[in-house]
Amino acid sequence: MGFFLQDGNQLFTGALVLMLMIAVLEGAMLLIGVGISDMLDNLLPDMDVDLDAPDTEAGGVLTKVLGWLRFGEVPALILLVAFLVSFGVTGLLIQMFSESLLGLLMPGWLLAVPVFLLALPQVRFVGNLLRRFAVGDETEAVGRKSFIGRVAVITIGEAASGSPAEARFSDEFGTTHYVMVEPDNGETFSQGEQVLLVEERGANFRVIRPTNEHLLHNN
Repeated sequence: MGFFLQDGNQLFTGALVLMLMIAVLEGAMLLIGVGISDMLDNLLPDMDVDLDAPDTEAGGVLTKVLGWLRFGEVPALILLVAFLVSFGVTGLLIQMFSESLLGLLMPGWLLAVPVFLLALPQVRFVGNLLRRFAVGDETEAVGRKSFIGRVAVITIGEAASGSPAEARFSDEFGTTHYVMVEPDNGETFSQGEQVLLVEERGANFRVIRPTNEHLLHNN
């Protein structure tokens, strides 16, 4: 324990402790029927950014990074936990090698940025693994672009302008998808209402109220 609590390791140990706290809290919340994952997805800001925006634009870069990490395809809580574990374990391993080879620990603040950059590919690996597991075989995998035209049901929260909510639908392979949706025309959609996905905007989808024809087509 002395190694984990040394000054140079507190940042990385703290990441692992935070991960354990999230796991315990998630378990406790599930017992009362509320998941942190759903709450986190609802609290995340709307990434209403054009995916074709030049990389020089901050919003375009952020959206591309989130997409690279499989944000929106894998629950945000899982990506957060993967980051905390990757950041904490990578930092502690580097410090172990440093102490073994140099006889001292490097300052945590000095390692923070390189460890952060090393953790991101690990988060992407976890995202890819879980995404592949979620969609099944490659022959059944569907891209987010194919979600356009689907009718989904609001499951968590209330979808309003600037305040996305979670919605669920099943594709032709029987795979259930969860997406964040926001009204396209200023309407408000409550939990249990059906919505039609009409446009992808960053990590979210714009939706409208489906017509009877859309409902019949998807039933």
